[in-house]
Amino acid sequence: MNAVLDAFWRSLMYCLHPRVVLWSLMPLVLMIGITAGLGYFYMDGLLAWVGRGLESQDWLQAMWAWLESVGFGKLKMVLVPLIVILVLTPVVVSVSLLVVATMMAPQMVQLVAKRRFPVLEKSGSGSWLKSAGWALMSTLAALLAIVVTLPFWLIPPLVLVLPPLIWGWLTYRVFAYDALADHASADERREIFARHRWWLLGMGVFTGYLGAAPSLIWSLGFTAVALAPVLVPVSIWLYTLIFAFASLWFTHFGLSALQGLRAERARASDEVPTEILQVVDVELL
Repeated sequence: MNAVLDAFWRSLMYCLHPRVVLWSLMPLVLMIGITAGLGYFYMDGLLAWVGRGLESQDWLQAMWAWLESVGFGKLKMVLVPLIVILVLTPVVVSVSLLVVATMMAPQMVQLVAKRRFPVLEKSGSGSWLKSAGWALMSTLAALLAIVVTLPFWLIPPLVLVLPPLIWGWLTYRVFAYDALADHASADERREIFARHRWWLLGMGVFTGYLGAAPSLIWSLGFTAVALAPVLVPVSIWLYTLIFAFASLWFTHFGLSALQGLRAERARASDEVPTEILQVVDVELL
């Protein structure tokens, strides 16, 4: 627990580092560019498709008529874009994590290693291509889980549990791997994952709940839709910062755990030869 909290506070302080702030702008610009481009070319068609789907439902038509009779007819104008935004939000979150993992995580691992673990030997065989592949496969698995569980999000208690769990698992998978890819061997990485699996998963779930926080912006309804050109970039920036913090958190914890594991193994290896020599001396006598 102490190691988790220590890594947590260190990560918060590192988020204020000028390099981290500067690095957070790169995925932000990329994500805004992708979102703006896709929105320009496809948003009108997507809104029309969702609108036609809603109009084909008889029970919704009855509800629209009732809302108009009580003076809430404008809600129909808000519902379609709000549904589109809510459905696209998990995709934006997952892609934001993928972008941070590929563009920011390697630099932040180097920053933490250089400042806090300068003598920690690099025994891993990690590469940018391997990390990107791992992050991509994990993201696709998370998106599949989102699609499969999406109907259950309509159940009020589950909508507060399922998305953070999925994003938490994804965060744990991606950033725990990136933190150890360069410094830990495959055996050391498996050992650390086995020893600290629940702590790592808990860190991921906590980050998942932080990642869900920007989605609360859309609970403002009509105001949120009207301010979407401003709120979408702000949400993406918040996602970027949250995942940058998560990368730092897993890096501090992972490299500290690796250092402790190596120290433990070094002590064990020093004890074994001593015992063997004592036995040999007795036999020679």
